[in-house]
Amino acid sequence: MEKRTISFSPPDISELEIAEVAEALRSGWITTGPRTKLLERRLAAYIETGKTDIECNSEDNIQKYSNRVVCLNSATAAEELNLRVLGIREGDEVIVPAYTYTASASAAIHCGATVKFVDIRKDGDPVTHMPEMDYEKLEAAIGPKTKAIITVDLAGIVCDYDKVFEIVEKKKVLFTPLDDHSDPIADLGSRIQKALGRVAVVADCAHSLGASRIVNTNGNGKLTEARRLYCGAIADWSSFSFHAVKNFTTAEGGASTWLPLEGIDNAEIYKMFQLLSLHGQNKDALAKTKMGSWEYDIIGPWYKCNMTDIMAAIGLRQLDRYPGLLNRRVAIIKQYDEVCDELGINHLLHHTDNMDSSNHLYLIRIPGINEEQRNKFIQLMAEQGVATNVHYKPLPMMTAYGKDCTNYPNAYDYYHNLISLPLHTLLADDDVEYICNNLTAVFKQIRG
Repeated sequence: MEKRTISFSPPDISELEIAEVAEALRSGWITTGPRTKLLERRLAAYIETGKTDIECNSEDNIQKYSNRVVCLNSATAAEELNLRVLGIREGDEVIVPAYTYTASASAAIHCGATVKFVDIRKDGDPVTHMPEMDYEKLEAAIGPKTKAIITVDLAGIVCDYDKVFEIVEKKKVLFTPLDDHSDPIADLGSRIQKALGRVAVVADCAHSLGASRIVNTNGNGKLTEARRLYCGAIADWSSFSFHAVKNFTTAEGGASTWLPLEGIDNAEIYKMFQLLSLHGQNKDALAKTKMGSWEYDIIGPWYKCNMTDIMAAIGLRQLDRYPGLLNRRVAIIKQYDEVCDELGINHLLHHTDNMDSSNHLYLIRIPGINEEQRNKFIQLMAEQGVATNVHYKPLPMMTAYGKDCTNYPNAYDYYHNLISLPLHTLLADDDVEYICNNLTAVFKQIRG
């Protein structure tokens, strides 16, 4: 085939998104406003039902789906605010997989907590091959200072949350909730921790909007029967990324969501997110436009990380298209699977009897090669115009986290021969064929 240029992960933006952004610009609302609030409700409906066509401007659905999702300017902000609302602070410990992106850990550090890394299982999950935490090591890592576990649905593959909840319930005897009512954040965090009565399960769903799993347990406890739940409705708290490289994008952006807690109104939690994301100001711009409602108070000297209506405009039309975008990713994965299985290349399994991924990344591991050969593989693919990547270099290998992976051998072993293939909805069938042909040729060259 004639040489072509294949980008790794460009955004899929149609004329629908462009038109909605233009309409937002004409509307006079370009910061947080009605489009952001509508996107929050539509995301809440999607997380609950898996449907993107629920009408969320009716009076009943405004009430039903409000105060359940908060849209912000990044997933990192969403994860950090999740932890802050939970009352995570200096002296606390937060457990994080060694195999993830920095935001999974940096959010906890921003809150003053200490991060404890946990190695992954050897070669990842035995079914999906996703680099999932070693659950025996997770259980051993939980101590009296542990306040949260960050689970990561890497590549869009959903963790074994039944196992995680079994562990935190087993270790709840070690948990002492925060008891500090000196300011609004501490007060809410204390009441949330008391209501949970155990370590919080905080999902990093940066990759997994639309992914689902059949579970027996979620953050509300044992289910009456096993049910398929979507990411955002499984863990106690969840954060999503809408960055330009994600399946669903608002250019930058993210969202927080949580499960209801006994004795704590969702509206109170939502209000705290609004305060934390808007300088502690108790009225947003939309509320201040009401006749005579100019006056506001600053409740605390907090942060600025709200989503704008321009970003939300992109998201509204992306959500309309999202089922089709996910289906296209499934079709590409099937083509990759066939070639990798024929060559004997290890790859993720995105769909099982009890789990459906969001199909965000396609990770392969080349048997029998070292890190140098892996890098040569990436170079040879680039010479043919195919951009590949590596997801991820384990965090303990990074300068910010000590640059030492000695205690996380499974994470390093998983990384050293790993390559991420392009997986996005701008790939035509002949693009995928071109990638597969070059994958085959380079594999044979590297393996001799």
